[in-house]
Amino acid sequence: MIDCIVVGLGLAGIAFCEELEAEGKKIIVFEDDSQKSSTVAGGLYNPVILKRFTPVWNADEQLEVALPFYEALEEKLQTSIDEKLPVMRRFAAIEEQNMWFEASDKPKLSKYLDTQLVINTNEAVDAPFSLGKVKETGRIFTGKLLKAYREYLQAKNYLRNESFQYEKLTIEDEFVQYQNIQAKKIVFCEGFGIKKNPYFSYLPLNGTKGELLFIKAPTLKIDYVLKSSVFLIPQGNDVYTVGATYNWTDKTNTATEEAKRELVTKLSKLINCEYEIIAHVAGIRPTVIDRRPLVGIHPENPKLAVLNGLGTRGVMIAPTVPKQLYKHLEYQAELPNEINIKRFEDADA
Repeated sequence: MIDCIVVGLGLAGIAFCEELEAEGKKIIVFEDDSQKSSTVAGGLYNPVILKRFTPVWNADEQLEVALPFYEALEEKLQTSIDEKLPVMRRFAAIEEQNMWFEASDKPKLSKYLDTQLVINTNEAVDAPFSLGKVKETGRIFTGKLLKAYREYLQAKNYLRNESFQYEKLTIEDEFVQYQNIQAKKIVFCEGFGIKKNPYFSYLPLNGTKGELLFIKAPTLKIDYVLKSSVFLIPQGNDVYTVGATYNWTDKTNTATEEAKRELVTKLSKLINCEYEIIAHVAGIRPTVIDRRPLVGIHPENPKLAVLNGLGTRGVMIAPTVPKQLYKHLEYQAELPNEINIKRFEDADA
């Protein structure tokens, strides 16, 4: 008998495994590489929505938990995954500068928005109206984290590199049975894969396809994230990530020419230097109609739980929400209504 089966090893799965391990729980994790959202994510943590200059939901609380969480993972996995990196917002006009200053006076934004504008001196960047600097930002190397954590679980014999077959799960009074495994609970952290899950597919997880380009631009030379209608994230060795697109209809992980053209067009208005496209990737973000996570216990099977819907800001949300789910499962602590799947309990389960 183990304590928990975890299905899925994206950011949500890793964070929940950390909660379980911290409490000395025995676990088995199933991961089949079918979901790519954590792998292809830009990995930014940024407390400000830069399109409208508004605070990210629960940004203060999330950063307070997230930064020590990733620092502890760096020590545990003996690898560097957190890079402190400023985010610079390109202003398209004087009006946007004025909006920035207005936003910087608001209590929830004042500590994040620098009121000293940054004059652009880089000829490769098109920013005649200067840049605004966001503080307390950075980037998590999500691909590197997932690889290192998988190796960690493999070394402890906790990982099963295979697809979870729902029809082989049986639910007993005191435990769930899957193949030769008996567990007190099972938690599904499958991202968009939840659409194939017969227990939780009723939840309104829409999924938003995102595509990124990787470019090599030897003369660009920026050491910050540049944000306009797209973002540019430096990866080192003159390589930059360009993203991201939002497609609400295509649910495949296949990169498309249409998205590539969109990114190239937007990039052309941001930089004016030569570059080469060296890679193009896609993944489905687990997004929800109300932009809040999907967390909680199945309405009919209390040994089944879900942790999903972290959306476009998974790097910030992932360390916080699993703590809430763990306390809910272990100590019957109330989940916040805004993340509890009970808010959709009228749907057909």
